[in-house]
Amino acid sequence: MNQKTPWALITGASGEIGQAIGSCLAEAGVPLYLHYHLSESNLDSLVHKCQTLGVPACKLQADLRDPKQIAAMFQTMPIAPLLVVNNASVDHVGLFSDVSVDMFDEMVALNVRSSFLVSQAALPAMLRERHGRIVNVSSIWGMTGGSCEVLYSLTKGAVNTFTKALAKEMAPNGITVNAVAPGAIQGGMMQRFSPDELAMIAEEIPANRLGTPEEVAAVVRFLLTREASYVTGQIISPNGGWYT
Repeated sequence: MNQKTPWALITGASGEIGQAIGSCLAEAGVPLYLHYHLSESNLDSLVHKCQTLGVPACKLQADLRDPKQIAAMFQTMPIAPLLVVNNASVDHVGLFSDVSVDMFDEMVALNVRSSFLVSQAALPAMLRERHGRIVNVSSIWGMTGGSCEVLYSLTKGAVNTFTKALAKEMAPNGITVNAVAPGAIQGGMMQRFSPDELAMIAEEIPANRLGTPEEVAAVVRFLLTREASYVTGQIISPNGGWYT
């Protein structure tokens, strides 16, 4: 393990956007901690790619809704990550009136509290080094709100505000905090829609298409670089002009 190259932690690395971020960073030679909860096998091809490229990669299992498991996950890392991508989240589509207290608590625990606690656990090493990058993966709905996605919108709006506030606190220490808020991206949450529905959504987007996980990953990758040292507190939304 080369301490000169900062390690990156990607939560929710087994999802499509998480895998794309991991692949992009591996191609840049960044050693990776790849977090997953239940879908370990989804990481097999990414780990194989890392091995082929000679890039260290370590899989980490944790239920990020549990603060104790977050703490335990960090204790297993031989080198503290100076690059953190808070990508783990779940969505929910349904009427506001049907949201239960348990559903509310679980989604806030994963989408909001886990980003808070993962960042909190990573910051001591970043403060020692006076260098660090935190990128929170949010959503366009955190900026605009989404009908029938009120709870999900609430959590992503909270992530955006968390990003802006922490960025101001950490800026004097050489640590940047930004968020990437994707619009309609192929796969993942969009798989619930039929081809006809996806075509209708694409027609609403000035770019006339859905984005790709790789396009989201490219934005995340830039925000993790030293060249992005003057970019902090920003919510960057790759959305094809859907919302400006």
